[in-house]
Amino acid sequence: MNVARDAAALKRAVRAAARAAGFDRVGFAPAAPPAHGDAYEAWLANGYHGEMAYMAREDAVRRRLDPREALPGCRTLIVVSLLYGSTPGVAGPGRSAPAAPASAEPGASGRWLPVVARYARGRDYHDVFEERLDALSAAVEDLSPGARTKRYVDYGPVLERDHAQRAGLGWIGKNTMLLHPDLGSYFMLGELLTDLEIEPDPPFVDDRCGTCRRCIDACPTDAILDGRLLDARLCISYLTIELRGPIPEALRPAIGNRVFGCDICQEVCPWNADAPVPAEAPFASRPGQPMPPEDMVAWVEELAPLDADGFRVRYGGTAFSRPGRDGLLRNLAVGLGNAGGPAARPVLRRLAADPSPIVREHARWALDALQS
Repeated sequence: MNVARDAAALKRAVRAAARAAGFDRVGFAPAAPPAHGDAYEAWLANGYHGEMAYMAREDAVRRRLDPREALPGCRTLIVVSLLYGSTPGVAGPGRSAPAAPASAEPGASGRWLPVVARYARGRDYHDVFEERLDALSAAVEDLSPGARTKRYVDYGPVLERDHAQRAGLGWIGKNTMLLHPDLGSYFMLGELLTDLEIEPDPPFVDDRCGTCRRCIDACPTDAILDGRLLDARLCISYLTIELRGPIPEALRPAIGNRVFGCDICQEVCPWNADAPVPAEAPFASRPGQPMPPEDMVAWVEELAPLDADGFRVRYGGTAFSRPGRDGLLRNLAVGLGNAGGPAARPVLRRLAADPSPIVREHARWALDALQS
């Protein structure tokens, strides 16, 4: 038996299986502690993770610092990526996102356009990754019976960008996103940990950001720090998705009409100027799954009457389920307060009497902003 030949054949077969499962790129990294583990611990020590306490749990930190803690006997990380494209992330179809983060454009109805992160326009990407990683896991086990695997998406304790760089899939940019010279950064990452020993791919060693600092300068909340650091407590994505409490008042004007996530640091990145758009959107809505309304007033009118069950029925299986009804209404109230105009006042007055204290507080802030 030619062990080297069999090992090379296994690697080619796993790579082909990853492509057959629907992933755009695949790389192989050794199951070694990540190169930036010390930087991660310092990031936590500085409190940059904000209210995301799960990131600082002792067991989670231990697994992030050594993938063998996540899967005993792990030898290889199979790192995969999925392009979601650079189509502007707006709630409704056929619209363009505003060029500046704090501006708002009138929609066709004379109301205001809600801007959402590009990845969030259809199915929850976690579900898509889980399905495809399960297919890849089954293929790996068929290729090598008895092999053990464990899948992770970004909710799992894996420093995925670190491992992706080691797997040759790109470099970590100044905005802390993974960048690839041919793909830009509009892609998501997933990992399949396995106890199979597969030869690693060459790491991506070039830093192609150079002296550019457009992402740092463009961030309206100054969340991106020098040294490839992100203070999540200031990041619009964190504020509109992960944060459960009130958005700090000083940061609300900078959010503009971005009501779910933020792509600013990617929009200004030169490597995304010609970012490819996949032929088939991987996170496209399921048949019959309606998109949210394409203006903020209409979206509030749809959301406000929903109870917990109604919200789950309407938004289950989408990224919008993450902040929940109250979080989305909080964000929309801020967006309407920033957009200005009398059309927002009636719906904001109704939100000022909403059962949720957090919704009421942000609606009152928005009403005050409209009067100033």
